[in-house]
Amino acid sequence: MSTQPHAFVVMPFGTKPGPDGQPIDFNQVFERLIGPALIGAGLEPFRADQELRAGDIRTDMFQELLLADLVIADLTVDNPNVWYELGVRHALRSRGVALISGGKVPTAFDLYTDRKLRYSLRDGLPDPEHLERDLQALIRILRSTMESWHGRSVSPVYTLLPNLQEPDWKTLRIGSVCEYWEAHDTWERRLRLARRENHLGDMLVLADEAPVAALRGEALVRVGKELRQARRYRLAYETLKRSAGLTPSSSGLQTELRREQGICLERLAFERTPGYSLYRVRDHYNQLLEAFPADPGIAETHALAARVEKQAWIEIWRQGESLERRRQVAIEEKAILQLAIDGYLEGFRIDPANSYSGINALTLMHLQVHLGLRSPEDPFLATLAGAVRFGAEAHCQGADAFFALTTLADLEVLSGTPAAAVDAYRRACSRDDSNGFALESCRGQLNLLQDLDFRPEVVNPAIACIDQVITRRNHEGDRMGFLQQPRLAILFSGHMIDAPDRPEPRFPASMEPLVSERIGAALDDLGAGPDDIAFCQAAAGGDLIFLEAAQQRGIRCQVLLPFDEPTYLRGSIFPVQNGDIWRDRFYAMKEKLTLPIRLMPDALGPTPATVNAYERCNLWQLYSAMACGLDRLRFITVWNGAGGDGPGGTAHLLRQVQRHTGQVTWIDTRRLSFTTSAPDCDGCPLGGHPDSCRHRCGASRAPEPES
Repeated sequence: MSTQPHAFVVMPFGTKPGPDGQPIDFNQVFERLIGPALIGAGLEPFRADQELRAGDIRTDMFQELLLADLVIADLTVDNPNVWYELGVRHALRSRGVALISGGKVPTAFDLYTDRKLRYSLRDGLPDPEHLERDLQALIRILRSTMESWHGRSVSPVYTLLPNLQEPDWKTLRIGSVCEYWEAHDTWERRLRLARRENHLGDMLVLADEAPVAALRGEALVRVGKELRQARRYRLAYETLKRSAGLTPSSSGLQTELRREQGICLERLAFERTPGYSLYRVRDHYNQLLEAFPADPGIAETHALAARVEKQAWIEIWRQGESLERRRQVAIEEKAILQLAIDGYLEGFRIDPANSYSGINALTLMHLQVHLGLRSPEDPFLATLAGAVRFGAEAHCQGADAFFALTTLADLEVLSGTPAAAVDAYRRACSRDDSNGFALESCRGQLNLLQDLDFRPEVVNPAIACIDQVITRRNHEGDRMGFLQQPRLAILFSGHMIDAPDRPEPRFPASMEPLVSERIGAALDDLGAGPDDIAFCQAAAGGDLIFLEAAQQRGIRCQVLLPFDEPTYLRGSIFPVQNGDIWRDRFYAMKEKLTLPIRLMPDALGPTPATVNAYERCNLWQLYSAMACGLDRLRFITVWNGAGGDGPGGTAHLLRQVQRHTGQVTWIDTRRLSFTTSAPDCDGCPLGGHPDSCRHRCGASRAPEPES
């Protein structure tokens, strides 16, 4: 399975008569022009005659036309198969088509205004004199087409029928045909396993490696949702933004990801994260409601918009120091409270099966009664309670059972007995889907009632029940996934000790004591200890020195290796000077680990043919650290400021880290000196800015290496 975008080539095969009667060798057109251009544009080319499976070739062809990231069609000759396949693509997808023609531009009425590339032919072959020019022009068109994948429709079908929606690619699956589905099924199993084991970093890598754009878009939405549930709101929001350009604007997946974005924006706003405001959240939901009035999930959108008003109301009165003051302010801000109730009720009216909307409206109405803003005899309370109960009881099995069961428990809190409420919460918490985000939401609803002293004889035992579950989950570890976050996630990468035959020293063995001292100082500067986690490989040199220093400070260490252990030892331990000693240090480190070493082939599957294993492992480490929280990520590197001996080295990981954070400590093996600020100069590979690194680059005044 390749991680590159997939291009399906629609063109004649073999030699065919051209418009002027001269034969054209289309196989050579593919070999010399189309194939190299697709590769140059970062796409993986596939032509229908490469499909060797037995059976009806049309079945696989239809799947290719549906799922391919891009279809390139050669319209040089009036080939009925080419025109037919192009028509199928235009009917299935509104974007992702590039047209080319040799010799002349086709004049078909429906395609007359479409942009095409005209390439030069000589004697039935690509013209050598113009081949490089045509190749570069085609690469530019292909890149432009891919960049505008989410933009204007290029299909005349979707252009002339603007209300037509693209089909859900999953609904058009036919049996197990097409390499996409084989890759999809394997990839889907690994994604589910990573989800069950709460390995969010694994999910981010797998999302990048989805076979086609349609899968990548869906995968990123799923991963974004998992990150949101894990309360990694900034990373979740960034992940969802990446998926937006891979998801058709008219699809249900687009509205789902935008609702998820709204949830992240709301959490970030109420956590007072710089750059995120309540106005931005309200505007986001207003745009969503206006853009998708017929969305099947519009009831949920109304509920999420109502939650913003509910949280705004809570934030205002919760500042009160006493119960009396909180009640007074809550009553004064009754207009915001009513806005929240109205929003929830609108969502519930649209979809009575959405018990989330119903129970929130009912809870806030009971608080109105508690605050003297509504009569306890209001008959609508009983009517709404009955409707909510009916809807929740209908969904006590299946994927959303936890929230249906907690809705029933919430009903007991509003009007039942303490024992009934506790029993109902225990039943809900026994579900596998009662993750940390779900428990937090449940606890938050009870906290709201507790802060206004609503039915304390029922609310307090219910809170104790939820806290008991949270404590038990914390004790069991929960794999760091949802309930607990480390204080810091410390990522490390550094040079290996030089091999005996290395022509230019980079990290000689004599430098080890000083590097060890600097790594220890960097960890001490971070105050690193048992509340932190470290992610690293285990190569002889910087990696093992770092792991030993981390273990001395009680830091939990998660070692991630790109290969099985024997292969890794042969490539990253034994080649260095005194390899046997480093092997012994590797096994001594391994014995002290509290988290088992994870092997990339086992966790993520075989490395795709187009991907370098070390670069993949770098991303795996980075994503695993990022999944602990972007604000918690710190990177320590032992690096000489130059490129590595091959792909996937320290420089590669540093570049990836800098896309997400500036919290970098660089131990420069050329100078072995770093400070807490950087001078203003142009020679610093980390940017030469105090907020982006802790490096004394010395570009103009390099300090003498320390002895």
